[in-house]
Amino acid sequence: MAKQRAHMKENRSFGARDHKRTYVRPVKPKAPFLEQWNNKVALFVAFNIVVVILSIVYFFYQHYIENIVITPLNLPNVVTKSGLDVPSRFWGSYRPGTYFGMRTRSPYSLSTGIMWFTQKVINNKIDIRHWCDQWNSVKHYSWLEHDGENFGIQKIEDKDYYLVTSFVKQVGGQHGGDFTAKISVRRKELSPTPVPVSLMFYVHAPPDTVLNYNVVNEGHLQSIKGYIDTLGNFTFHFREVETSKTILKYNYLAADAQSLTHLKELVTRHHALFQAKEHTQLQILGLIGEAAAYTRKSDKSYKINFVVYQVTFIPPFEMEIYFESASFTNRPAKIVGPLYNSELDRHMLNFEDKFENIFKLSRKNYTSDDIKAAWAALSNMIGSIGYFYGSSLVQSNHNKEPVNYWNAPLYTAVPSRSFFPRGFLWDEGFHNLLILEWNAEITKEIIAHWLDLMNIEGWIPREQILGLEARERVPAEFVVQRNTNANPPAFFLTLEKLLMKMKSGSIPEDIGFLKQILPRLKVWFDWLNKTQNGMIPGTYRWRGRDSITDLELNPKTLTSGLDDYPRASHPTLDERHVDLRCWIAFSAGVIADIADYIGEPLQKYRSTYLYLSDNSLLDELHWSVTSESYSDYGFHSKSVKLSKEKLPYVGGEEAPQTITIRVVSEEPTLCFVDNFGYVSLFPMLLKIIDPANPKLGKILRDLKNPKLLWTSYGLRSLARNSPYYMKRNTEHDPPYWRGNIWINMNYLAVRALKHYSEVEGPEKENAKILYEELRQNVVNNILKEYKRTGFIWEHYDDKTGQGKGSHPFTGWSALFVLLMGEIF
Repeated sequence: MAKQRAHMKENRSFGARDHKRTYVRPVKPKAPFLEQWNNKVALFVAFNIVVVILSIVYFFYQHYIENIVITPLNLPNVVTKSGLDVPSRFWGSYRPGTYFGMRTRSPYSLSTGIMWFTQKVINNKIDIRHWCDQWNSVKHYSWLEHDGENFGIQKIEDKDYYLVTSFVKQVGGQHGGDFTAKISVRRKELSPTPVPVSLMFYVHAPPDTVLNYNVVNEGHLQSIKGYIDTLGNFTFHFREVETSKTILKYNYLAADAQSLTHLKELVTRHHALFQAKEHTQLQILGLIGEAAAYTRKSDKSYKINFVVYQVTFIPPFEMEIYFESASFTNRPAKIVGPLYNSELDRHMLNFEDKFENIFKLSRKNYTSDDIKAAWAALSNMIGSIGYFYGSSLVQSNHNKEPVNYWNAPLYTAVPSRSFFPRGFLWDEGFHNLLILEWNAEITKEIIAHWLDLMNIEGWIPREQILGLEARERVPAEFVVQRNTNANPPAFFLTLEKLLMKMKSGSIPEDIGFLKQILPRLKVWFDWLNKTQNGMIPGTYRWRGRDSITDLELNPKTLTSGLDDYPRASHPTLDERHVDLRCWIAFSAGVIADIADYIGEPLQKYRSTYLYLSDNSLLDELHWSVTSESYSDYGFHSKSVKLSKEKLPYVGGEEAPQTITIRVVSEEPTLCFVDNFGYVSLFPMLLKIIDPANPKLGKILRDLKNPKLLWTSYGLRSLARNSPYYMKRNTEHDPPYWRGNIWINMNYLAVRALKHYSEVEGPEKENAKILYEELRQNVVNNILKEYKRTGFIWEHYDDKTGQGKGSHPFTGWSALFVLLMGEIF
């Protein structure tokens, strides 16, 4: 105890709290099993924390990869001016899928249009014309002249009468200014006793916009008024030019229409029989007036945003619709009556003078009929430019279901008003070869809109179906766009030409525009180069082919733009496509040229171009010694055919059912796909093959061989000796790119021959002869068919030269105007 006290004294000399005693509680040792239990609990908790963290990370990662496809590219938009920023193009005939319709270049636009029908009721039905339709009995319709900014005039031929629609714009004020539309209806000279015709002009405003209207004298609609932010206050005035003796009845409709999609059906449902004015023996099928009075009178949410003016008459008849912008306070005069006629004449004369200055067809001794056909081709290309707003339906490999792209505008020409009234990526590159000659500013705006649709990957959906009206006209199987699938980057054809025109001084230099688009072009090219590459360096493969189908003679390659052109019979990863390699090489060269021109050299793209255009490597990968032509390569059988097979009999069926399937008689092997046709020409078409390469001579000799591609009407798409020549791809799928003559490819061929006729090489003279012959063959046949049918066609028969496919097709088929003018 003494030792203990001594120790305590010693401690107290150092302690600050010596009046307290320190007590230490003894610790009882844990039992081994409790310590193990606590460790297990800690491990369980830690494991669950890790699982939760990983789940959260996975959730966010999954959300991220699912949304990549709908994430815009993080670069400044190329479109910097739109809508009211460009007042001369604010209003336009931007509804190409209708026979006549005006709208603004704004997302939620006021829209106008026409419908008409003959007062013949068959099986309690009336045949209303509204959307362009190549299957109805409208014999012909075409813009005769259209300049893309100020005016347009169109002629429509129905069964017993003609309609002429025209418009003239007057820019001013803060909301785009005014326009006047004029519609005339005339009987054909030899038509039978005239039947009354009902003409309808309508105005449709976005939902939640209210239109007011003024009606006098038994349903005679005189004006429509309203307000929209982009237009301010506005008024439509209706003015009948012809005497009232031909007018039988006025009617109107005021209704609620949530979209443009089913306006025709809405009009059809709201007709009733009325007594004709001054012709008591006639009953007229006319619109009922206020739809709410008959249908939803008690519905307080009912807002009138759709108003239709209807007048029924015996032709002739003529009327003007004058749109007046309230903010245009200092207008020189209202363009109506005689002033309208003089303004239309002035614009037409300006159009014709400008056309001649560009294309010089009179100086090339074309006839007046030939020149009018060329006017119509250009005007239909320009007049088919539409403005669309909405989102594409897209899907990636990470999306279980299709998702909506972001809402965006698109200012673009369309291939066909009747069949393809929407934007197509590779078509638009060809369209703008012609539009560029007419108005470079329009082309630059179109390019800008398309490039702004690029997502973060560098992908642009190849078919743009924006808005409900556009989607209504597309079969369901073609609506969804997949981000694995590319499309030929034909815009580089336009960009090459745009750069050439800037260098030559024929259009103003625009370094700013080129600097704006170059970053996006690089991303687009890098995506193409990465996602469409082949199994070995320097090879490329179109994605999107069906590798497991046995329902097609040759699985289609829609992404290539050449749809059913025969490729390897059994799609595999080993395929290599010569046309895609040439597109990639060509695009790399154009990017390098643009970069050099604006002082930002990009050696990476120049090197890529030199590598892919190396003729030795091209020949090694794509020259078939067997066919002595450039060819695809892949897993291919030369013995395939379609055969009808009986399905197992099911009780109750009247007859056994059959199915048409592909039968393969010879096992496929890896080999060159020896089908001579457009694909074989791509090294020449895109000027990849060197003028001194002896294979150029072989191509030119084969080009002129009538047993292969040569015809009196142009180059057919597939040689007559191919086993796929004019063969159906399925029981219901007729040949498309298997022999028919396509004008975009013939334009590229003539353009290439022009090039090889001007550079030094052993084939210079031969190329010159072929250039002259092929150009004349194509031009003469298109003019002949236009005069015979009144239409420019999607493609042409290789045996007769007759137009085939959708019509009017004033997309790339209109390139014959450039062939006439020898503009490349």
